[in-house]
Amino acid sequence: MRTALGKSILICVALAALVACGRGEPQLMNIKASNTGPDEFQILPTKPLEEPENYTDLPAPTPGGANLTDPSPVADAVNALGGNAAAGVGLRGGEQALVSHASRYGVSSDIRQALAAEDVEWRRRNSGKLLERLFDVNVYYRAYEKMELDQYRELERLRRRGVWTPAVPPEAAQAAR
Repeated sequence: MRTALGKSILICVALAALVACGRGEPQLMNIKASNTGPDEFQILPTKPLEEPENYTDLPAPTPGGANLTDPSPVADAVNALGGNAAAGVGLRGGEQALVSHASRYGVSSDIRQALAAEDVEWRRRNSGKLLERLFDVNVYYRAYEKMELDQYRELERLRRRGVWTPAVPPEAAQAAR
């Protein structure tokens, strides 16, 4: 009886160790994306399609060129968002100053890849304890808890310093507390 119990405990410990070492990249969220289908966010409703009068008169396709049904997508988006496409699309004076200040120490061309690699390393170091991984417990929020920003405390700090915060009305910030 005693040897059977010892063997059972040894098998359970070995199985737990094997399961804990089984993952390559840490998966903090329990949501699994397959990435096998189309990206539904890239399908945009454009102007209605029209049948041409003569199919032989159609221009040759130009990959990356203008679309006959939506010749000005950027201007349409600017107008839809309340802007003025006639005034020009691009950075204005204040926006250019912000971009210049943010990039004053240089801009890395591979920033997305660098951040992805740093995030994988961070998640690997903060991937949860053995039983959390064994039972697939979500540790995403706990791993990033030290970096979390208390939005209401930050809002109050900015308002005390006199920074204009137009995104949140004063009543909403007080009501949320």
